[in-house]
Amino acid sequence: MKVSLLVTVYNVEKNLPITLAGIEEQEYPDIEAVVVDGGSTDGTVELIQDFAARTKGRQGFSVRWVSEPDDGLYDAMNKAFRMSTGDVVAVCNDRLCKPNAVSKMMTALQQGGAACVGVHADLVYVEGERVIREWRMGQGRIAQGWMPGHPTLFLRRAVYEKYGLYDTSYRCAADYEFMVRFLKEPENKLAYVPEILVAMFYGGTSNAGLSNYLLSFKEGYLALRKNGVPHPLWITLRRTLRVLAQFGSRSLIGGDERKDVE
Repeated sequence: MKVSLLVTVYNVEKNLPITLAGIEEQEYPDIEAVVVDGGSTDGTVELIQDFAARTKGRQGFSVRWVSEPDDGLYDAMNKAFRMSTGDVVAVCNDRLCKPNAVSKMMTALQQGGAACVGVHADLVYVEGERVIREWRMGQGRIAQGWMPGHPTLFLRRAVYEKYGLYDTSYRCAADYEFMVRFLKEPENKLAYVPEILVAMFYGGTSNAGLSNYLLSFKEGYLALRKNGVPHPLWITLRRTLRVLAQFGSRSLIGGDERKDVE
């Protein structure tokens, strides 16, 4: 099965080489990288061009990209999905930690059977080489305040085709609302790889300061209400407590975390 890795960027010259290198080193034999840039002016476009040229002709690896204005992150993610052709789709704006990350995810997905619509793994939030927050997902239910980490989520294309794309009316929580939309259905199962396979750059849309946390809390509550999930306030509070509990690990990548992150 072909895997499409969606990269959405705007003026990210510092982190983009890390993201693209993580994609380029993947061992999985059928990968499509789809890069949507919002019209960057800082050298991002040149990095994308170099990536596309460097990987051109590589067997089992293709690159599609565009640079043009968009209406923000979630609009760009929707655009990237429409450009993609993979059987399995993942948003990949951060760092895949291991060359076999995609292979591990695909093996778990295929072993999950017909009811398995996707797969997720563990992640860490990083600033440089420092781990700010560790997120060991495990398995759970929305009612418990549980939700997989969206940066680790690989989904069958059919999920997007059935449930739709990201709702661009949300500023911080369109990814959460999207996951609620299909995970509220008990027949949709996710496989789980209990390893840290993604390092997420700290300071993203939903974790860049108190105001964004508060907006994320509000939008998370509204996402649950929109989708008819019972007890949305209680679930949102439980989810917040889960997030706060994740700040216990602040080790250095390369120290105790080396076995997981590299």
